[in-house]
Amino acid sequence: MDATVEALIEFWHEQWPPWVNALLSAAVALLAVLVAMRVFHKLAERATSHFTVLGMIVRRTHTPVTVFVALLALNIVAQAAGDEIPMIAGIRHGIGVLLICAFTVLLMRCVSVTRDTVVQLNPYDAADNLRARSVLTQARVLARTVHLVILLIGVSIALMTFPEVRQVGASLLASAGIAGLAVGLAAKPVLGNMLAGLQLALTQPIRIDDVLVLEGEWGRVEEITGTYVVVAIWDQRRLIVPLQYFIEKPFQNWTRKTSQILGTVMLWVDYRMPVDPVRAEVTRICEQDKDWDGRVGIVQVTDTSDTTMQLRVLLSSVDSGRNFDLRCRVREGVISFIAREYPLFLPHLRAEIMKGETPEGAPPPGPDTHAPATSPTPTQPI
Repeated sequence: MDATVEALIEFWHEQWPPWVNALLSAAVALLAVLVAMRVFHKLAERATSHFTVLGMIVRRTHTPVTVFVALLALNIVAQAAGDEIPMIAGIRHGIGVLLICAFTVLLMRCVSVTRDTVVQLNPYDAADNLRARSVLTQARVLARTVHLVILLIGVSIALMTFPEVRQVGASLLASAGIAGLAVGLAAKPVLGNMLAGLQLALTQPIRIDDVLVLEGEWGRVEEITGTYVVVAIWDQRRLIVPLQYFIEKPFQNWTRKTSQILGTVMLWVDYRMPVDPVRAEVTRICEQDKDWDGRVGIVQVTDTSDTTMQLRVLLSSVDSGRNFDLRCRVREGVISFIAREYPLFLPHLRAEIMKGETPEGAPPPGPDTHAPATSPTPTQPI
């Protein structure tokens, strides 16, 4: 039996040129890989769940894994082919470069699938989403950083397979000095943003959907990329902020530990305005408002001027958006209450008229003091 197989192989090699044998071997290898990967994919789908990290990786990496295994099979065929085949060295080199690229894409796809699975397992659209937003921020920032590292390593390895590039790199390294300093200075923003992204992912001074006040603007963190953060301003503008900004400059984070917040309503009223009715009205408005969480709803006199006193209404809500709406409604309600029940106690400008006293240097009042003035008779020319 072995002699028969050897005879058939020898006859095959004698009848066909080497390049045809290599081409047919490559076709057979590709067909075997496609069939085997199809069967393996079906078995893996049945063995894993859709909602696990392993299941997501199996289902979303089928194509890159198949391409990588197919290129690996072609590389084995090319290495086994005879050196007398025309352009076999270039074919081997090209397959090797494609194999490196396919492996790089496969690793990046695995990282992306892991990130998406973690995000799906931690939805951040719930009421108490602090932990979910922390996980989401870490997953996205770390995934982008790992993508960049994998891409740099893959491109570097692929370029190192070209002898010309290796020689250029050696000559550049030999003549470093000023050129190396210039490259370092040019790459400083990129490296700085990369390190800032890692620091943001680990320490998390900001997270996705955090409410921030920076540069005098109020908004929510909409996206964190590898170089900048997109903050959605309340009026639908977008503020683009570099990552290093959050490391080097102070800013306000209203949802660092919790989304609960206190808000104030400031009112100026007359000194004669009783405060207790205002307290009762604020309590009544808050109890009927769905945006009040029941924690804080007080009225205090916090300041005075020469004509009025200042009332501060302190209100609490579960988040800043609801607190803003609550403050607007309470402000409208209290102003309407004072204007309706105590209209004379709104801010007034007082003036006093003193009787029996005349300003210094003015003539004393007489019987004709308030008489209407008459126009003088015009003088006739003589």
